Amino acid sequence: MKRGFYTIMSAQFFSSLADQALFVAAVELLRSAGAAEWQRAALVPIFAVFYVALAPIVGAFADALPKGRVMFISNAIKVAGCLMMLFGSHPLLSYAVVGLGAAAYSPAKYGILTELLPASQLVKANGWIEGLTIASIILGIVLGGLLVGHPVSSRLLAFDFPMMDTGVNTPPEAAITVLIAVYALAAWFNTRIPHTGVEMRPLRANPEHGMARNLLALLPDFWHCNARLWRDKLGQISLATTTLFWGAGGNLKYIVLAWAALALDYNTAQASALTGVVAIGTAIGAVAASVYMRLDMATGVIPMGIGMGVLVICMNFIDNVWVAVPFLVLLGGLGGFLVVPMNALLQHRGHNLMGAGRSIAVQNFNEQACILLLGAFYSACTGLGLSAYAAISAFGIVVAGFMWLIGRWHKRNLRKYSEEVEHLLAIARSDKHH
Repeated sequence: MKRGFYTIMSAQFFSSLADQALFVAAVELLRSAGAAEWQRAALVPIFAVFYVALAPIVGAFADALPKGRVMFISNAIKVAGCLMMLFGSHPLLSYAVVGLGAAAYSPAKYGILTELLPASQLVKANGWIEGLTIASIILGIVLGGLLVGHPVSSRLLAFDFPMMDTGVNTPPEAAITVLIAVYALAAWFNTRIPHTGVEMRPLRANPEHGMARNLLALLPDFWHCNARLWRDKLGQISLATTTLFWGAGGNLKYIVLAWAALALDYNTAQASALTGVVAIGTAIGAVAASVYMRLDMATGVIPMGIGMGVLVICMNFIDNVWVAVPFLVLLGGLGGFLVVPMNALLQHRGHNLMGAGRSIAVQNFNEQACILLLGAFYSACTGLGLSAYAAISAFGIVVAGFMWLIGRWHKRNLRKYSEEVEHLLAIARSDKHH
């Protein structure tokens, strides 16, 4: 791996670590302020709003500037969201601003991999960066819990600056202050990311038009890129698979919480630990895929997606934690092994079709929209009076069913467009350098 790759990994780790810890701090901030339960639950979808709403803009923005600079700006936006929380803005609004920074960060984070590395190293690079992201998720949740807990927060609040009132008076505010420093560290790493030398694709802007009109002009370009990736015979399969995976994975932490409360009689803190177990399994699967999989083998992992849906249903038959832990590791492992080669294949096709930033923005749009839709489906199931067991079964059936349809779709492509698909796979096998 090139030296710049490890700088990217460091920047990604600390930014993601702060994102996860900030979620815990924001929940505690709302709880301590006496906010309604629905507001705490709304933190996750509010974080995804800008991923969907600004997808046409952030991809083009990521391709218009050096990726390291885009990542620096994105972390600065996250810091602004933290400062808004500290200075009295509503936590939901502030967290939405942090989500804006994350939405802008993602196309640059993944897009720079295709600029820096040859196609032959994309699966390995994705394995490392996905594994590191999962590690940051686990450690970030732990860090957030430590920062808002009494032993650490009491020490943080004991710090005082002479002749100055910082306004930091509660444990979640102290935690947010520390996380600003973590975002600043990530931003410093962003400044050390080398310029890849890839030609920038400037935003289409007419100086005679206003900013709003210029931004609206990006919409046709985004929808063209979206349609182009869905028409590509390998792009459509990898995009459909990763979209469904992240849609399921984004909601799985809620499903695990609901299942653990019912089947194991766990409280939220205990159930959260099981969510971490799934993340550990995902990291193991991601690293394994980076070692054993090649880009042209990516479509062979589709059956694992069906297995994920089936395992979600099988959760209903487990009521022992000693069975649950290895089971959840297996569930996460299947997901990690599935998403890494499919992510790499999608990046490869997107980079060749339209540019890395635009491709990742299309991917984010579809994946975040799927998180919202599957979350609405699960919520509707419980709202209609279904038990948690029945809602989990329905969720698993939907995931397994759609993944089966994706498999059938790919087989149809192999039959009907075999020459085109083989040609695209040959490009993936032979494309060692850009």
